[in-house]
Amino acid sequence: MSLLSQLLGTLGSGRCLGRQRVGRRVGQRVGQRVSCSLLFAIALCLTHLGPIQAQLASESLAEFFISALDPYQSTPDFDSPEPVFGPQRPLPTLGPIAQEPLPPDIDPYQIAPPLDTPPPPPPRVQPAPAAPVPAVPETPAPVPAVPATPAQATAPQRVPPRVIEAPPAQADGKTIKVTLPDPSIKPINLAPPRPQFPALPRQEVRGVWMTTEDMEILLDRNQLRSAIDQLASVNFNTLYPVVWNSGYALHPSAVARRVGSPHIYRGEQNQDPLKDIIEQGHRDGLSVMPWFEFGFMAPPSSELIMQHPDWITQKRNGEATSVSAGGEVVWLNPLRPEVQRFLTDLVMEVVNNYDVDGIQFDDHMSLPRDFGYDSYTQALYKQETGKNPPENAADEAWIKWRADKITEFVGDLHDAIKTAKPKVVFSVSPNYQDFAYRFHLQDWLNWVRQGFVDEIVVQVYRDDYNSFVGVIDRPEIKETQQKISTGIAILSGLPRRPIFMQQIQQQSRAAQQRGLGVAFFYYKSLWDDAPEAMGDRKSGFRALFPNPMSRLASR
Repeated sequence: MSLLSQLLGTLGSGRCLGRQRVGRRVGQRVGQRVSCSLLFAIALCLTHLGPIQAQLASESLAEFFISALDPYQSTPDFDSPEPVFGPQRPLPTLGPIAQEPLPPDIDPYQIAPPLDTPPPPPPRVQPAPAAPVPAVPETPAPVPAVPATPAQATAPQRVPPRVIEAPPAQADGKTIKVTLPDPSIKPINLAPPRPQFPALPRQEVRGVWMTTEDMEILLDRNQLRSAIDQLASVNFNTLYPVVWNSGYALHPSAVARRVGSPHIYRGEQNQDPLKDIIEQGHRDGLSVMPWFEFGFMAPPSSELIMQHPDWITQKRNGEATSVSAGGEVVWLNPLRPEVQRFLTDLVMEVVNNYDVDGIQFDDHMSLPRDFGYDSYTQALYKQETGKNPPENAADEAWIKWRADKITEFVGDLHDAIKTAKPKVVFSVSPNYQDFAYRFHLQDWLNWVRQGFVDEIVVQVYRDDYNSFVGVIDRPEIKETQQKISTGIAILSGLPRRPIFMQQIQQQSRAAQQRGLGVAFFYYKSLWDDAPEAMGDRKSGFRALFPNPMSRLASR
């Protein structure tokens, strides 16, 4: 019984993970879920070991149980210094927040083993006597060669990985050891072919984004009903309501809570805001495509980053922050499996639990080209290319390698969405191709060509008409509109930058004359923060959309 107590004590203390502040709660969960008979059997096995070996075995078993509870646990594959966050800043106020304590059965995804701690040695177990093996002739009989059929020639060859340890490298004065698959083993066509999904029909986009500036409307059922009625009255057909901003999910999200967010967003009437938007949008004939605005971006002070600092990437000089329209931010590493799984879970939670018509990312489904010099990415690049990443972040091969990795993830996310709901639209709103690719590693034209996206809405926020037309006449936009629904994002105003209706109409008509849809950033600027009276603004939009054009018929 002393060894059983020792095992339970290890589970309860969290000692094997070095995280005592959360280990006790996890230990209680494990203790509740693992039957006494199983633990008793383990303890009996441990009685055959010496005291030191028994201690190591109990810690190893405890680490196994706790690791099994954490789907986002980082792989301890290298020793890395603590990331540099820069000065802390408070998160922006995004609207009313109902704070609720985490229930004890929420998986603590924030737990991760320290990266500089090697795993404990496995317990010694006496192997069972091997059964006698029949003798094999030294020279087997020759087998006649059979020519490979086309199916055999193209079948994936699964090669078992052989693990090697890369030689230590130096970075920021610390030694980095990386355990990677042996590069001498070259798998042939290892990835299976992607599933094929039917293409969705091309549709005219008449959209508007509902941002955190619109939270007062989004969270109040009466104001939301009035807002959607107004949009329907001037024949809009698509809503892009924000659901992921500043490291927070702006809807009740179990996935966000698992990575440390203690907040649950509820409306003024305690309603689920996203469910309310979808129901009211569909009632008025509008498609609803939740907008994951921040993509791979998050504030350094968010719970997501504080709980998972190893998920972020950094610049060559070791800095981890950059400044964007959202303030000072860090970037989740889009190459890390844990990050990819988290973002996929966040999206699929919405796709599976809500009657959405699509989901949308924008220019933050990307990585600024100065990033990617974290230890994980550098080691992966060296494994695949045999070289260290170039010092020049704008090196063409280095840009392409990182962009291709993001493209692979976009393809995986597309497949997950389509497998669950084939008619859900995967929409992206990037900058024009050359800028998006060279500066943000976002090769969206390649995504279109590979069939990974169903809708592109290119951001062209420019006052000058000739500059605006120069972008919408670019060849990548002409190519895209022959394949999928394509629109142009037009700025309809900002809190301190109102846009006159004359400019909005001029740009919108230029897009429409080229067979392109339009979407406006953002809802409140359509008429509330406008230089003209609301009635004049509504008349202006009604002139752009004289007839209804619902997208719901294709559902």
